[in-house]
Amino acid sequence: MIGNRESGIGYRWGVGRATVFFVVFALAVSLGCVRLGFWQLERLGERRETNAGILSRLAEPAVPLAALRGDTAIHFRRATARGQYDFASEFVLTSRSRHGAPGVHIITPLRTVGRDTAVLVNRGWAYAPDGMRVDLALFREESPAEVDGFVDVFSESPGPVSTPSVERAVRRLVRDSMAARLPFPIAAVLLVQRRDSGEATAIDRGTPVRADPPPLDEGPHRAYAVQWFAFALVGVVGSVLVLARDRRSKGSQAREAAAVR
Repeated sequence: MIGNRESGIGYRWGVGRATVFFVVFALAVSLGCVRLGFWQLERLGERRETNAGILSRLAEPAVPLAALRGDTAIHFRRATARGQYDFASEFVLTSRSRHGAPGVHIITPLRTVGRDTAVLVNRGWAYAPDGMRVDLALFREESPAEVDGFVDVFSESPGPVSTPSVERAVRRLVRDSMAARLPFPIAAVLLVQRRDSGEATAIDRGTPVRADPPPLDEGPHRAYAVQWFAFALVGVVGSVLVLARDRRSKGSQAREAAAVR
């Protein structure tokens, strides 16, 4: 008889042992999905906090770069620097797209007055069909110059820096590699020019299009959280349906066995 073959919780619930194992497994997975959903919400909160900090620093009045301290809050801080552009030592940062168009960022050392150390200035984006080659002579600016922009940091990600096929071009801005290419010391941070931004203005001036700060969106965390919670709901609802179906099946078998007796 059915009652003799089943035992424990499965017997009390009127379901098979395999169904109990399935339900326990499904609920455990659902709990894991719930935890991952809340983790994504935590990541969303961290992203919002980071974005608020960036917006706050970008909105602050610009101060001389030399007056900033080298802590984590310096990134994206508004800053200025004045000096002479060293166009003979400039280079490009390759594969920088803008609105879907390939291009480069032009990186030019700024020799500041009274200091041996130069500041690398990202003067902005220029169109390059292959994302690597551009005639730098077309994008000269007045010098001495006063740069008004925000602080950026050097890359720490691994990988190749040089672009062997293109002279005066790099794939990533790594400070040690940049310092080895230049005949003078360089500052610990970069400066991204932001004054006189806009494509129309850049075309009129004959200068690069100023680079924008990174997009301050909330990322995919909200969508991921919804997905994880949906997976958890599917697990719970599926468990209830499987239990109900198995109970109906066991009840039907019991009634058929009773009728035979």
